[in-house]
Amino acid sequence: MKVAVFSTKRHDRETLSAANAAAGQPHELNFFEAHLDARTAPLAAGSAAICPFVNDQVDRATLAALREQGVRLVALRGAGFNNVDLKAAEEVGIHVARVPAYSPWSVAEHATALILALDRKIHRAYARVREGNFALEGLLGFDLHGRTVGLVGVGRIGLVMARIMTGFGCRVIAHDIETNAELEALGGRYAPLDELLSSSDIISLHCPLTPETRHLIDKAAVERMKRGVMLINTSRGAVVDTRALIDGLKSGQIGYLGLDVYEEEGDLFFEDLSDQLIQDDVFARLLTFPNVLITGHQAFFTAEALRAIAETTIANLTAFEATGRPVHEVTAGRHVCPAGPANRAAT
Repeated sequence: MKVAVFSTKRHDRETLSAANAAAGQPHELNFFEAHLDARTAPLAAGSAAICPFVNDQVDRATLAALREQGVRLVALRGAGFNNVDLKAAEEVGIHVARVPAYSPWSVAEHATALILALDRKIHRAYARVREGNFALEGLLGFDLHGRTVGLVGVGRIGLVMARIMTGFGCRVIAHDIETNAELEALGGRYAPLDELLSSSDIISLHCPLTPETRHLIDKAAVERMKRGVMLINTSRGAVVDTRALIDGLKSGQIGYLGLDVYEEEGDLFFEDLSDQLIQDDVFARLLTFPNVLITGHQAFFTAEALRAIAETTIANLTAFEATGRPVHEVTAGRHVCPAGPANRAAT
């Protein structure tokens, strides 16, 4: 089957080609660096399937253009599908598949790295030492042991995060629409969101982006948090209202902020813009705070995760070619609630 793969980097080409080869080369993979939208959809001419990434636009206009090119399957190489208009896909007769699980450890471990770096000021200490400054002023941290960590969303990633945090001796409280006995066996407990916000020293977000979770962390939520709270987001950028975070940082309500995702990251992340001025004023403002640490959507980026993503993507393509249905199909009728069933898998 001929497949157009969009938003590709070298690692995409290498891992998808390797997985395709391991499966006996069942598909003709055509790689494009271009992002997918209605304007670039004609690149998929003659392809039965396309494979977009997290910041590609698979909206109604794009889907209509893809259908004109003969596309019958959108094979997402990720778990999230908030960038796809599922209703429009159904209307034009295009199936949608995803990778529901790859490596929850990759994301949870990255969230932990953000916590440790912010707490112990690793990013600031690194820069100082390289300049010959070995002073400790301004680098005071705190013990994680005994702190309360709030997890919003306890799917596979959230559960791994709970294991890591309990390993540090933290108390874990969680918020989700479903309870998980494994979290409770670790000593964690579930609580309403308001209680989690007001009781947690560290809050880590692991919920999918849905209409219900969009700006879940807004001005009111920030005001309910402990003063000086640490907030970590490795889920989706729009789960938080970035302007509300900036206000919280300015007031001191938020003491530490770690982000691996950003609401308007589509124009920034995954590209080398080092020789350009950042035109996003909100993002530029975030970079001025010494207690903010931002990475460019790399939490998923481990060798194990990439291999699993590629293998599952090839499996979805192969199943669709053989049966007309991918292994992991997503439909408009599947309702996803805040931090709910869709987060049973890695996001």
